[in-house]
Amino acid sequence: MGQFFGTDGIRGPVGVFPLTPEGISRIAQSAARWMMARPVPAGHPRHLVVIGSDPRAASDWIVPILSGTFSAHGIDVFPLGRFATTPEVACETKASGATLGLAVTASHNPYTDHGMKFFAADGFKLCGPDQDAIEAGLGVPSEAIAAPAGTGHINTVRHTPVYDRQVRASLPARLDLRGMGLVFDAANGAAQARLANRLGKSGPWQDLLDPPIIIGAGADGVNINDGFGATHPEALAAKVVETGAFAGVALDGDADRLIMVDETGETVDGDQLLALLATAMQAEGRLRGGGIVATVMSNLGLERHLGGLSLSMVRAKVGDRNVVEAMRAGGFNLGGEQSGHLVLLDAATTGDGLLAALHVLSIAKADGRKFSEISRVFEPVPQKLVNVRYGGEDPLADAGVQSNIARITGDLGDNGRVLVRKSGTEPLIRIMVEAFDEAELEDAISAIEGAVRGAA
Repeated sequence: MGQFFGTDGIRGPVGVFPLTPEGISRIAQSAARWMMARPVPAGHPRHLVVIGSDPRAASDWIVPILSGTFSAHGIDVFPLGRFATTPEVACETKASGATLGLAVTASHNPYTDHGMKFFAADGFKLCGPDQDAIEAGLGVPSEAIAAPAGTGHINTVRHTPVYDRQVRASLPARLDLRGMGLVFDAANGAAQARLANRLGKSGPWQDLLDPPIIIGAGADGVNINDGFGATHPEALAAKVVETGAFAGVALDGDADRLIMVDETGETVDGDQLLALLATAMQAEGRLRGGGIVATVMSNLGLERHLGGLSLSMVRAKVGDRNVVEAMRAGGFNLGGEQSGHLVLLDAATTGDGLLAALHVLSIAKADGRKFSEISRVFEPVPQKLVNVRYGGEDPLADAGVQSNIARITGDLGDNGRVLVRKSGTEPLIRIMVEAFDEAELEDAISAIEGAVRGAA
């Protein structure tokens, strides 16, 4: 990771460089220079950039700066609008022949943060060296990459979107989810308008499922992820129980991840959904690579479940870009994170909460049991995660903290795991402890948390 590029693109507080007007302009200028160093894609008169955003307030000034700056450098702009999900940006970038795609979003963060995710022409997230090249350009004075003379308007182009067709084509041909009773939570985010349009009575998927109940659909620019969505599934759980629904689906602000809820209101995390998908895909002969890719955060219970099916589990670093890179390197077509990024590589190039939910629901429909019975695929090893916010020096650089972590790791031995890391998107130290004995787990995480807070 660089100074500005973190685990998943650029993200940070609005009003702090580079999330300022000058910073956004410099990002666009540097990205434009990176694009112009490449051949113009076949069939296009100029380079093309796809831009879509979530509905947080700062999108209203960030997107025009991006669009205007790209256009001033002779680059065409394909605008997906203010309610465009990250998976849509990835899909349309590849389908339109664009050189670059930008999802203007801060994902699950509050509205006070913003950022952007970068996609290459193949629809996959930009690799490390390309991110480094764009970041290096942020320090180049504006006049060194000034716009060519004579460009005075935004060169907007349109293409026929293919995302809906791509998702539908990935599902079983005769899938019928009608009669299940479903609730969707749009997190007051990017998926809000799309859910209503796609899943409504006149939507393109009207023959697939009954119009669901949709909550978290009152975006006002400042309430994204606030009490709704994958990071706050309580509202969804209450609505599912209240309405007697079969299941609920909570997306995050840019809809690239999901958490589900069963009919009792219990949450179903990404690890259980990965286990469900892997088990079904293996039984149908559709699982490639002899296993899946998860992350260092995934529960040991998932690994043991897969082992019982003679499947492997490769652990990647946190971040769905890291998961996808490991999937492509190892020939896997299923991977994801406990937090709900699920990647079905046969159908998409990045995590897609809606697509993953429809695939899970197709498995549930064929099974016929209650979702609470279907979704408890393995018994998780007790696991606890604590976040410690810091404002000064990196607490993990403290020798006492490292000594504490090493001692506790040694004490747990084969009976547990310890993972302590810095967040790639926020000034947080994430502490995860996993242990068969819950008393040991509590003692271990309390000791590490205390040490980290003392050094923060």
